[in-house]
Amino acid sequence: MNITKNEKDGVVYLTFPLFEKEGIRHGFSTRKGGVSEGDLGTMNLSFTRGDEPERVLENHRRFASAVGYDVSRLVFTNQVHETVIRRVDRSECGKGIFRSSDIIGVDGLITKDENVVLMTFFADCVPLFFYDRKQKAIGAVHSGWRGTVKRIGAHAVERMQEEFDTRAEDILAVIGPSICQNCYEVSEDVAEEFRQEFTASQQKEILVNKPGNKYLLDLWRANEIILQEAGIPAGQIQVSGLCTCCHPDFLFSHRASGGKRGNLAGAITLSGLGE
Repeated sequence: MNITKNEKDGVVYLTFPLFEKEGIRHGFSTRKGGVSEGDLGTMNLSFTRGDEPERVLENHRRFASAVGYDVSRLVFTNQVHETVIRRVDRSECGKGIFRSSDIIGVDGLITKDENVVLMTFFADCVPLFFYDRKQKAIGAVHSGWRGTVKRIGAHAVERMQEEFDTRAEDILAVIGPSICQNCYEVSEDVAEEFRQEFTASQQKEILVNKPGNKYLLDLWRANEIILQEAGIPAGQIQVSGLCTCCHPDFLFSHRASGGKRGNLAGAITLSGLGE
């Protein structure tokens, strides 16, 4: 696996060596180190799962302290499995956590503002994080199967090009903890959408036939293909290799829990770059 397990003050979180080498402050949460209880135990970072708001806030404070960012600078996505990417800046810090948010129907955020911490949520879906080494810009994207087949990762690259003059060859990208192919069975209609979008040779890489018109779908490889076709060199893309569904005691998984779960989150910021 291409991921590092960290622990601080009881909070267990994950980081990528690819970003660590660049000094990019980031982290992906686990279930460990929070104050939530039951199916949400313990590090639920979502206000939409029926948790007590005070507990969610305390979890955010603990996670921020462990990773090393200012919790007041967070900006949340509002995920609807579409491809809208929004640029944000310091004027929007706190949206989604400490104040109401007009960031609606947005599955990806980008910024060049070092005062901003981008956060996305997941519990099997794929988090995609980006760092432009030349323009010093970052992106955070939520990519479920719908976002993947619509190539939201490529949309993020395009938006960074439009907003920051980013060149794809300057981007480092990571594919965070999410459901693996062996755990992700999909129906014929989902498989058909991927057949329409990917070439025959690519389909062999991402779809495995099962009896009863079922398929195993590899979202990790599908997103790798999308990012490479968007121009990011293969050597600058790192896949965690850590499956949420295979490790339900360590990570929240929608499939493994039958929907009885909290939300994981990923955070990334330019704050402290070069320290």
